[in-house]
Amino acid sequence: MHAFDPVTWTCRFARHLLAALALVVLAAASGATADDLDYTITRVFPAEGTRDWCFMQCRGAAVPGNPPRVLITAQQTFRTTTHDYRDQFQIETRDLGETWSQPVRIEPLRRARAADGFEIVIGDFTPQWHAKTQTVLGTGLTFDFANGKTQYRPRVRVAYSVYDPKRNEWNGLNFLDLPERDHAGSSIKEPGSGCCQWCEKADGDVLLPLRYRRAEDKTAFTSIVALCAYDGRTLRYKEHGTELSLDKNRGLVEPSIARFGGRYFLTLRNDDGGWVARGTDGIHFDPIRPWTFDDGKPLGSYNTQQHWVAHGDGLFLVHTRKGANNDHIMRHRAPLFIARVDPERLCVVRASERVLIPEEGACLGNFGVTDVGPRETWVVVGENVIEGSPRFKQGPPPRVIVARIRWSSPNREFSSGG
Repeated sequence: MHAFDPVTWTCRFARHLLAALALVVLAAASGATADDLDYTITRVFPAEGTRDWCFMQCRGAAVPGNPPRVLITAQQTFRTTTHDYRDQFQIETRDLGETWSQPVRIEPLRRARAADGFEIVIGDFTPQWHAKTQTVLGTGLTFDFANGKTQYRPRVRVAYSVYDPKRNEWNGLNFLDLPERDHAGSSIKEPGSGCCQWCEKADGDVLLPLRYRRAEDKTAFTSIVALCAYDGRTLRYKEHGTELSLDKNRGLVEPSIARFGGRYFLTLRNDDGGWVARGTDGIHFDPIRPWTFDDGKPLGSYNTQQHWVAHGDGLFLVHTRKGANNDHIMRHRAPLFIARVDPERLCVVRASERVLIPEEGACLGNFGVTDVGPRETWVVVGENVIEGSPRFKQGPPPRVIVARIRWSSPNREFSSGG
């Protein structure tokens, strides 16, 4: 038995006290307590592909109800060439993931041949519930193929489709008209809103992030948030704010926006790393910053998208990154992580990071976030199993995965509009 040492005991107590105080301060900075941010994660697998093709760009939208009806759109993608995107499919659950419908092709969104011979299909599709109009608005961009094979990027446009849950139908392929020039006077080329998480304002207007290429830029893209009117059928451009650019690689692409604590947050993709910006009105933003952990080290998420989970008591980032024993995965696109964001310092809290979907030999880079209810958020992704990898040779076929995040406390900012 060791003798009681008051000095040692006092030092240990002080260390524990300081650690506890640090957690309190950290929680206060995000406007939440530890209990407010507690959640559990479960996973379900609604569908799967084959060795020849997989479902990519899988994302969901929740139609209000008791329980809500959740539909997932998924794009059939073959392995013959890069971006060989084909038709959109829809998968549904009406019992919160206990059972699922078989994937059904969305006929109005089939890949089709235009009059000039190009084949066109909407891609990088992101459906979200629009509360004011009680519709699902799906946004993305066009993939245009010359001779049915070669992607021709100069034809890219911002595309969208609307789903009416009462009629149980999509209204086909629509295009968003944009001004010919941006604020700098440059021509707007190749605009797209692919993989972009958008936000509905209180009056029903849509804050739609998108990227475009200025005429003088050969490869680099600029990102903006466009304020759009939406009446349940037609999306109409009204104005846009800050034009965010980066003279590096392909510039800034795949922007996603979230509202939290009365402010707006934007995350953006670059080939070398993710970037983040903050603003107050949804279209104007402060200068961009590279994503880092709270210790100042780079987040390590690069050349892929990140998306937001906005709970009333905390803001979270869903991302992939380096440094997770995942060097064998293309662009380190697995596992899929979730971590709390410090909204003041604009960084990811390292101690809060958790594995949302583990690495199982497949890429998880293209995903979406769906608010299902005040106590539940889903992250939906389709596995891309790289040809020649161990998983491709011996493992199971690529799956559609839903990670169900169940909150211990309700999201006080959730509104279904029902």
